[in-house]
Amino acid sequence: MFSGIIDAVGRISQCRNVSSGKALIIHVQDYWSDVPTGGSIAVDGVCLTLTRADGDESEFDVIAETLRRTTLGELRDGDEVNLQKSMAVGDRIDGHFVQGHVDAVATVSRIEQSSRESLWWFSMDAEPMAYITPKGSVAIDGVSLTVAEVRNDEFSVALIPTTLERTTIGQKKVGSRVNIETDVLARTVVHYLKRTQGSTGRGGISSEFLSRHDFA
Repeated sequence: MFSGIIDAVGRISQCRNVSSGKALIIHVQDYWSDVPTGGSIAVDGVCLTLTRADGDESEFDVIAETLRRTTLGELRDGDEVNLQKSMAVGDRIDGHFVQGHVDAVATVSRIEQSSRESLWWFSMDAEPMAYITPKGSVAIDGVSLTVAEVRNDEFSVALIPTTLERTTIGQKKVGSRVNIETDVLARTVVHYLKRTQGSTGRGGISSEFLSRHDFA
């Protein structure tokens, strides 16, 4: 489990093909000493298991399924990635609960820059868009952010200079692809309502429906 607060940006020093997919070797100074072999690290929002550590470099195996469903398959030597160590019991949660399980890959559709803010728009398929709600939480390449607006197949987030400077999002441009993890609470509620509505054969949410299912 992670919080979506990036604690380092690493550089891919080597990306090589292996029988199960790819091996990523990530370099970042003075970062790995307290991460044991088998520990979890979120790499651009994807939960990976550390297989080997050596000084300032650590290695991760990425299976073919993960390569297909995330942007990790697009990484090349020299690319930078957002990193976050898994939370420990008692840690402050400054972002939101992030599992490291990517739901979709979205595309930067437009960037609206003004003197007051930087509003970034992302487009993706309809199914994961069902879990995106205004003022709700979303993790973009592992970064915990708040949804500003939702319009059809697009949603936006307002990015502050600190986020643009301290994560890799500031390196993106229109057309760039990013990993999206929707809020686990939103996914759970939508899934439950779809399942219960389907079982009753009745559409819509009414006060009777909420009462019957202990929501009111």
